[in-house]
Amino acid sequence: MALSSGSSTDLVTLIFLQLSRCSASEDLGCRRGDFSRKHYGSVELLISSDADGAIQRAGRFRVENGSSDETLDYTPGTWRRTDVHLENPEYHTRWFFKYFLGKVHQNYVGTDAEKNPFYLSVVLSDQNNQRVPQYRAILWRKTGTLKISLPYSPTKTLSVKSILSAMNMDRFEKGPREILNPEIQKDLLVLEEQEGSVNFKFGVLYAKDGQLTDDEMFSNETGSENFDKFLSLLGDTITLQGWAGYRGGLDTKNDTTGIKSIYTVYQGHELMFHVSTMLPYSKENKQQVERKRHIGNDIVTIVFQEGDDASSSFKPSMIRSHFTHIFALVRYNSQNDSYRLKIFSEESVPLFGPPLPSPPVFTDHQEFRDFLLVKLINGEKATLETPTFAQKRQRTLDMLIRSLYQDLMPDLHKNMLNRRSFSDVLPESPKSARKKEEARQAEFVRIGQALKLKTIVRGDAPTSLVTTGLCRKEPWESQLFCSTFPYDIVCADSWGQSVLVATDAAGVMLLPPVHMFDRTMVVKQMHVLEPQDLLITRTDKGKDARLYVFRLSTIKKGLEERQLIRGKCDSRENKLEKTKGCHLYSINTHHGSELRIVAAIRNKLLLITRKHPRFSAVATGADSPVEEFQYIREICLCDPPVVMSLVDGPTGENDNMICVAYKHQFDLINESTGDAYRLHHAEANRVNFVAAIDVYEDGEAGLLLCYNYICYYKKVCPFNGSTPMIQSNTSDFHFSWNQMPNAIVCAFPYILAFTTDSIEIRLVVNGNLVYTAVVPELQLAASRSDIYFVSSAPVSSASNCSSRDTSSQSSPQTPTGYEMPMFPSPLGDGEATCKHIFKIPLCNLVGRSIERPLKSPLVNKVLTTPAPTMVAPAPLISATHSLSLSRMEIKEIASRTRKELLGKRKNYFAPYRKFNYYIICGIFDV
Repeated sequence: MALSSGSSTDLVTLIFLQLSRCSASEDLGCRRGDFSRKHYGSVELLISSDADGAIQRAGRFRVENGSSDETLDYTPGTWRRTDVHLENPEYHTRWFFKYFLGKVHQNYVGTDAEKNPFYLSVVLSDQNNQRVPQYRAILWRKTGTLKISLPYSPTKTLSVKSILSAMNMDRFEKGPREILNPEIQKDLLVLEEQEGSVNFKFGVLYAKDGQLTDDEMFSNETGSENFDKFLSLLGDTITLQGWAGYRGGLDTKNDTTGIKSIYTVYQGHELMFHVSTMLPYSKENKQQVERKRHIGNDIVTIVFQEGDDASSSFKPSMIRSHFTHIFALVRYNSQNDSYRLKIFSEESVPLFGPPLPSPPVFTDHQEFRDFLLVKLINGEKATLETPTFAQKRQRTLDMLIRSLYQDLMPDLHKNMLNRRSFSDVLPESPKSARKKEEARQAEFVRIGQALKLKTIVRGDAPTSLVTTGLCRKEPWESQLFCSTFPYDIVCADSWGQSVLVATDAAGVMLLPPVHMFDRTMVVKQMHVLEPQDLLITRTDKGKDARLYVFRLSTIKKGLEERQLIRGKCDSRENKLEKTKGCHLYSINTHHGSELRIVAAIRNKLLLITRKHPRFSAVATGADSPVEEFQYIREICLCDPPVVMSLVDGPTGENDNMICVAYKHQFDLINESTGDAYRLHHAEANRVNFVAAIDVYEDGEAGLLLCYNYICYYKKVCPFNGSTPMIQSNTSDFHFSWNQMPNAIVCAFPYILAFTTDSIEIRLVVNGNLVYTAVVPELQLAASRSDIYFVSSAPVSSASNCSSRDTSSQSSPQTPTGYEMPMFPSPLGDGEATCKHIFKIPLCNLVGRSIERPLKSPLVNKVLTTPAPTMVAPAPLISATHSLSLSRMEIKEIASRTRKELLGKRKNYFAPYRKFNYYIICGIFDV
């Protein structure tokens, strides 16, 4: 790879072509979507009346219809198959069964500071046959299980104490000691089964046109031709007598629950449908108790209703069931051979995907089946997190854990538990004890494998061990951008279709490789702001750290004229003088008319803004934009910040905030007054701050606070003058990553965590896991538009590295030094590894998951900085492709959209949504 200044004409021409093309978006943090109500529905008070006209007890359900107005004419909605994902999918659950059971691992028992018993299981394994060694750990407590992965290091031995510390457990009433009895595997398997079933039973209720009571619906002896067609789409018709698969509570011996039923297997889950017309019918029993006994006890029920959309519609209050939490209303339109879907969810059920397309009409029947089954499975999983089910599960788990601890107590005095408390997880056994240890491990494995076989025969095992997942292109699959890049990347940012890369060894270059700055410019942070024609960088070498600002058009001109590579001496006119000693800086995400920069100089914050373009020095044609910036004020903190993020207030008048992270806390700083407010305290001995990502709901600010394994959403509302009211809110929630992130990227509808060897992908709306890609030696490079990352992964497998088990062959998993799995040997001294740069296109991630961006009536008022008049203008991104709205415009859009979606009804949904993004970004080129 030639990186000299004498690049060929063709290469420079290629660079110009790439820079002149429109980037996917101005800023990844700007992407918002009005998804909470439009796609996930709003909570409504649903009322129905009985036969005498009396009002029945009302129920509160979240109604998802995919459209704000059902009376409008509709055409089939546009959505992508890749938007349909199982949340917390089966191949990411049941860790103990998959990775521990039947393999050598270690189990520990102890009591926490509140004297509650807990168990810890640890195994060393190959990360899903990707030749990446890692530890998996499960912490069993009465509040639930916590699972994390830790990187393996051959030079640093992991201890039990360090694992528990990573799980935020640092205090113990009794230190954990190892359990050597192999029978413990049976008890831990029972604890894991409390997570919920891997197989599901769903009700299917047939309703004729005009039927408004459950007695009428359950009394239908047979269904229609359209209903039979729908049943054949759901699954296969099976004979119950002698059925050996998952039975879902149906009788498979004496035909007491019917002769036939509908069954299918979907992505590792067995599904049995309780079909009302297939369950026993009784002419003497008008209430059809036998049918209600099954369908009324299903968490999720499909209601297939005949008739057109104008006929009386189903409401959940028609069904007298205290157990069913989710209803899926399906209508078939024979005119265009399409299905229409509507979802009712009891108000306590957390949000779950996939969001319905708008309108929720499906002409492709196979796509409708995939969407419906995924929605039902995700819905039942979400229901298990409601207080009703969660409290029952916690009581059961607490009882099982305490009972197991009491059974182990007598063995404590017999010294059955190994005294290697806080010992290495991978202990080296003495030669004299090796044979005894090998015999114990062999028995341990034998009993575990017998338990695994018994679980599979019983039908309670995850079935993906013998089935592969769908072979389809996922939105996060990467593309090779640059092969065998020889330098370590410090930071980077997108510039058009290219990427600007800073390295310590070779300076700053534009890929494809064209040198821009030599190694005297030690760049540690950078932002490319194309609509504002700006490049902002932070150089840091010893005490001589500063912020530099450049015009992109000037840099382009220099490349075009084959000017020499610039160095530190050539950039003296571009440095912001008062920023000397700056170790960190942050810019505001939404800089439509005013760019704000906060530079951290030790424990001092320096607030800088860019003057209005017509009052700046742009008109003079100056190459340096330094004169356009003005210093507003300084704010002193108690400690130097580690992470910073600027938060826009709803008015922009004395209510802009700065989120800073230091010590063990996140604080909010008022930009105008310098007052600090405690936002969140991290309960951990060691805190590794990762990010604070600004998000907005109805124009009000919220923050995703990321540290250690935790991602915590905190809403900052309402603003009272210049003071934020920070308090616990029903919209606050948190989730845990399986591996500790080094960087977080939010690209609606996904949030991605980049760890040392994996990309963990979850949904923004609820934090549920959808995928984990194994990427060895991973480093995030840039994420403000398209996502660029560096890895040593082979080019052929980087975009296909999946955490799904596609082979039943056991990977080597053992906690003993002499049975270590074989991994590639490290390189020799002085030998460098060539990395590859991969790209995840933003349009693949966000694509059409949001139907269309909101268009502000104030779009024409968006200001962008023109190129200097004395410099040949280079093509920049037009305002029509990259919108940057002011805070007042955001507020106006939010208000207008709320009225369009909900009218003037009282908003019952506010306490239950997690986020409600409003699009304040550009139009994506898909």
